[in-house]
Amino acid sequence: MLRPHLHLDTIITALDYAAIAIGAIGGALHARNHKRYQYDIIGALALALVSALGGGIARDVLLNQGPPLALTNLGYLYTALLAGLATLLLGPRLFRQLEGFMLFIDAIAIALFAVAGTTRAQSFGLDALPAVMLGITTAVGGGSLRDVLSGTTPRVFERGTFYAIAALLAAVSYLVLDRLGLPDTTSVIVAVVLGFALRMASLRFNWHTDALRISRR
Repeated sequence: MLRPHLHLDTIITALDYAAIAIGAIGGALHARNHKRYQYDIIGALALALVSALGGGIARDVLLNQGPPLALTNLGYLYTALLAGLATLLLGPRLFRQLEGFMLFIDAIAIALFAVAGTTRAQSFGLDALPAVMLGITTAVGGGSLRDVLSGTTPRVFERGTFYAIAALLAAVSYLVLDRLGLPDTTSVIVAVVLGFALRMASLRFNWHTDALRISRR
């Protein structure tokens, strides 16, 4: 029989693994479908690892609580490597089917990483604002490093659909629900769903941020 209430540490770990796997899939797809560069398997796996682990490593360095988990927990590395490798080894037909879910996968990763980063920061006693900042860093850090290494401007810095904003909603939602006294599992699930839903809605309805620079004709 399943326990109705899971310990927060268990939830954080589960979030980390899920987000790492999805981030690695997104990184591998990004490399395999890149329009400018042709990556070999080493380069593609490197992008998968960066996408999966980069945000978490940045978070752990800022928390200053010892070596990053990605370097001490081999399960994280194996998860990222296996997810990236499995994506690269898919046959052409299966790859084309999975490629269509890339935005879907990316949206899930954003929400999962944001909540995972926020919960981990909170577990170290950080206040709400620093916890939210680290949640966003965890969510967008890996993708930003992937974009830099693949020769493009990180999407989080450009005008576009809601990316960091979706991570912000997921992080804030978790903290609000937690402060209201909801069970950890409920707070996590609702926060992830809200962040994912906002990201997908911004893509579906073309909601986007505005550029600060005024175009001159």
